[in-house]
Amino acid sequence: MTRESSAGNASEPQWFKSSHSGSNDNDCVEVATTPGTVHVRDSKATEGPRLGFAATAWSDFVAHASRH
Repeated sequence: MTRESSAGNASEPQWFKSSHSGSNDNDCVEVATTPGTVHVRDSKATEGPRLGFAATAWSDFVAHASRH
């Protein structure tokens, strides 16, 4: 996965999305990591709701998704 960081405040998490998300910048989820938490948001609504997952839960999800 290639990270494409979104611009923003230095105190905000660094958001990125997969380079496989396509050419349209607004049709993907974005992910940001902080110690112990993986944050997920909709790239079309960056100021909207965000989900937070424990790093182990996110790792389990990614492993499951990559198998299916």
